[in-house]
Amino acid sequence: MRLFAIRDYRHLFSAQVIALFGTGLATVALGLLAYELAGPDAGAVLGTALTIKMVMYVLIAPLAAAYVDRLPRRTFLTLLDAVRAGVVLALPFVTEVWHIYVLIGLLQAASAAFTPTFQAVIPDIVTEESDYTRALSASQVAYTMESLLSPVLAAVALTFITFDLLFIGTSIGFAASALLVLATRIPNARPSARTGAWDRVASGIRAFAATPRLRGVMALNLVVAAAGSIVVVNTVNHVRDRLGGTQADVAWMLAASGGGTLLVALALPRVLDRLADRAVMTTGAGVLVAGTAAAVAMTATGLASWAATAAVWAAIGGGMALIVTPTGRVIRASAPRDGLPAAFAAQFSLSHLAWLVTYPIAGWIGTSAGFTLAWSLLAALAAAGAAAALALWPREAGAVARTGDAPAGGPGTPEGAEASEGSRTPGTSGTPGTLRASGAPGALALREEAGSAEGTLAAGQCACTRPV
Repeated sequence: MRLFAIRDYRHLFSAQVIALFGTGLATVALGLLAYELAGPDAGAVLGTALTIKMVMYVLIAPLAAAYVDRLPRRTFLTLLDAVRAGVVLALPFVTEVWHIYVLIGLLQAASAAFTPTFQAVIPDIVTEESDYTRALSASQVAYTMESLLSPVLAAVALTFITFDLLFIGTSIGFAASALLVLATRIPNARPSARTGAWDRVASGIRAFAATPRLRGVMALNLVVAAAGSIVVVNTVNHVRDRLGGTQADVAWMLAASGGGTLLVALALPRVLDRLADRAVMTTGAGVLVAGTAAAVAMTATGLASWAATAAVWAAIGGGMALIVTPTGRVIRASAPRDGLPAAFAAQFSLSHLAWLVTYPIAGWIGTSAGFTLAWSLLAALAAAGAAAALALWPREAGAVARTGDAPAGGPGTPEGAEASEGSRTPGTSGTPGTLRASGAPGALALREEAGSAEGTLAAGQCACTRPV
């Protein structure tokens, strides 16, 4: 594959994979640690810890993106990996619940700064359009493989060791990631034209508010978070208390969700060649609404079983992949070249803001009032998000126009000027050149310069959408 012939991308991709698998092991271990310290209240503890994570992501990630062009990126990334390795190494020694909260706050503050910086490096290394598209797919496959294989590895490891040793695996992963980043030639970022920090932070959010398809992405973030919170927060108590499973069984059930994600992600590249992003993503929303409804029915009727839970978890994983995978393509086609870091940082924060709403519902309400009420609320949020996405992202705005200099339908561009399927100039599909958007007074010509593949690695933003 030509993409992996690029030495620096190969190093960064390897760093991503290693850190992801370490994080996956820590995710399993954190749930089990919460269960050991709090028992039946583990969901509330885990919900609080993950809420702290989301607060850090929402507050710190945009600031990191705003100042990333002022920092030596390789040194900064290495330092953040070292901080994460040290914090995770301390988690096995906690004896109080509040210790978890403090360490998770430090860990996620470093991750919130690391993610947008790491993502912004990719387009400076992978500059060809076709290679960048493959980089998006490769990164998403890495995330889905992690969601599948990390719980499996954890399940196997828990057969021989205690869960606290999984944190050591995470620390080793972060250390290895730091070494690979050090071995990569990372150019410093080009200075942004925006001088004020608030102007940089707010510019991406303004782009989302002004562009119909990005408003649709914001609504879909809520669908993903509502369904995903059921799996991330409640699996440990559902498996241990409802199904009577073991620590290893918790990991296997998480692997079922990852398996659904993996199957869909492997099929999506060809699907996206034939179907519009909007069609794929709204289909994913429908799958997630159905999955959350099935989860509510399962817990309300008391008919929860291993097979039923695995099927629902797999459906949720698959639905998340349908939304998460194309998100980066939509954002990249909707922002100006110099506004891409701000746009991706905005998606990172906005998506995690959705998780900030849903994690407490799954954790706190699930613990105090039961899964039926909590999952019913999450199902209602998923349905509301899906309906909002359909309304905010009209079908005629579903075809994205690749822009080199200005976003279609973004700030300064009439919303009606977004390119539709029928408004593409013949011979321009899939190649650099001129696209014309009609539907507003005066046709707007959108130009994409050859070889100007700009953007940020979408699947990182999908971590953007998908918490890790």
